[in-house]
Amino acid sequence: MQNQAGVIESVPEHKAGATADVLLRTFAVSAVAVTLLFIINTVLTYWWAWPGPGAYLGQLGWFAFEPPDDLLTGGIYLQGALQTFGYLGIVTMVAVYATLTRRRSLRADAQMLSAFSAYIIRASFWIVVIVGLVDMLLSFMRVEDFLSPFMSEALISDLGRPAFRGYYVHYPLMILAMVIAFFVRSVSFSWLALLVVLAEVQIVLSRFVFSYEQAFMGDLVRFWYAALFLFASSHALLHEAHVRVDVLYVHFSKRGKAWSNALGSALLGMPLCWTILATGMAGKGSSITSPLLSFEISQSGYGMYVKYLMAGFLIVFALSMVFQFAASFLSNVADIRGEPGRDNAKLEPEV
Repeated sequence: MQNQAGVIESVPEHKAGATADVLLRTFAVSAVAVTLLFIINTVLTYWWAWPGPGAYLGQLGWFAFEPPDDLLTGGIYLQGALQTFGYLGIVTMVAVYATLTRRRSLRADAQMLSAFSAYIIRASFWIVVIVGLVDMLLSFMRVEDFLSPFMSEALISDLGRPAFRGYYVHYPLMILAMVIAFFVRSVSFSWLALLVVLAEVQIVLSRFVFSYEQAFMGDLVRFWYAALFLFASSHALLHEAHVRVDVLYVHFSKRGKAWSNALGSALLGMPLCWTILATGMAGKGSSITSPLLSFEISQSGYGMYVKYLMAGFLIVFALSMVFQFAASFLSNVADIRGEPGRDNAKLEPEV
């Protein structure tokens, strides 16, 4: 069934496949929900000093979990319980949702997941553009001492502290970018590629024409290029734009390709994203968590203060790819099961 916008919302229920559809949708949406909850739990643990599931399970004596140094009591014990049983709760909620909407098609959920992935990428696009431009401008004005007429010496000094610039400059701009991404849906990665080229051109011109170069100029190029490389992956996956180096897939039938894509998404794609998040955010000193906690910056004098955000790019990459792999899994399973609507289903996010 299609709504007025042409989006498939449900298909006539096939009695033989209704239960299977519920299980498939529960699996795909739960994979995304658990990933989101893991990131939220990491923030609660290392930014807000919650005990974390590991400490809670360690106190209960579960295998492979070390007990906490100080016993969890009262509200702290409750926090640990919420973090731990939240995983079971979120999967249960997804299962209930899939059961109550059992007539909803696999393609409809695939479209929903792709739309979330598209929003993550749009928001990240606007974040790197806005934060990059503002931080570069601040770095330029600070190194050239252009801030003195407008700011006090104390504020100028504070802008030289990574945590201050992160909390009071970057974070508000990130919120603004997320609001813009909600309303502006015509983002194209060609614009980010153009910005990378322009940033590189201004380095060449300033260096060879004006004999002027500062550390923040190169930082901006790396900041935008890293974003372009990582953020476009989900978009490329949706449009089958990743390079396939194989001699088998091209000869598969449509059904064979659907099987290959579904199994690859479930057994290779999503586990890869989980591995990135699990290893990068496993502890306070992990490769993603540590730079974000410390607002890590480059050691290049008056450079930009965005190096810690580049570690966060890996979270954006893994999260958006989990969403898209889950959407790909459902879409290809729909092809295997012969679910109607392949040509009309609007699965492409507006990126």
